[in-house]
Amino acid sequence: MSKVELSVELAGVKLKNPIVVASGTFGFGREYGQFYDLSELGGICAKGLTLHRREGNPPPRIAETPMGILNSVGLQNPGVDAFIAEELPELRKHDLAVIANISGNTPEEYGIMCEKLSAAGVDMIEVNISCPNVKAGGLAYGTKPELAAEVTKVAKEHATVPVMVKLSPNVTDITEIARAVADAGADALSLINTLRGMRIDVNTRRPILKMNTGGLSGPAVLPVAVRMVWEVASAVNLPILGMGGVAKGEDAAQLMLAGASAVAVGTACFADPYAPIKVRDELAEIACAQGLDKVSELTGGVRPW
Repeated sequence: MSKVELSVELAGVKLKNPIVVASGTFGFGREYGQFYDLSELGGICAKGLTLHRREGNPPPRIAETPMGILNSVGLQNPGVDAFIAEELPELRKHDLAVIANISGNTPEEYGIMCEKLSAAGVDMIEVNISCPNVKAGGLAYGTKPELAAEVTKVAKEHATVPVMVKLSPNVTDITEIARAVADAGADALSLINTLRGMRIDVNTRRPILKMNTGGLSGPAVLPVAVRMVWEVASAVNLPILGMGGVAKGEDAAQLMLAGASAVAVGTACFADPYAPIKVRDELAEIACAQGLDKVSELTGGVRPW
């Protein structure tokens, strides 16, 4: 395993290994940092930020499913200024790429956050245009090419670091959105975000989540993620951070073979805090077993029939 080069590049940002932790599943790293040094990771996509503090949605806002979870947390966060003042300095103590995830109600809000975060020194900004459990503009931005392009253009105009746009799977053709975002100047893409889902208590006849629907994540979505990464990689020439149901090295390898340059681990962290480290090591073992010099050689290596 030691013979395999693990470092990869994502839109010019060097990651010591291709494993990133997904936004919304790792907080700002403080809790997981009690288990291991966060420098073991390639990068962290911090919890989604909004311009102002948000309390999120009312509970219940998490529900288990047979192969994952539904969430409607609603972007609870301290706001971008508090992140810059209190969380970013702690993250900067570790040797990993810091990716800030942002959501806005208007394109102007995205622009303001991009300016603030760029000046604060994050390595990359992940623009969330596809949050399925916030009633504001998030879902609309991610499902309409012209709106996705508008937000991307504003982000690029105000950011001085690479801009990665997070795509929604809740669309008829994800490549249509990918092309619009690429044409608007995105430096990278991340996909997939959660799929909209619902669970109902058959006795009370009430939805289990207070917001009725939420975002489905976990192992159930992996095949959808692999398919969409493959489609997007075939449609646009941008680096991709692949995510969706990754729990072991083989899952990560599938996303990389489909076209991802790096992979995010999310829901698996809830069941096992060490999941990202295990995925990294198992991925390296796969690359070694296949006689590869670099794990990056997996990217785009799928051989369709």
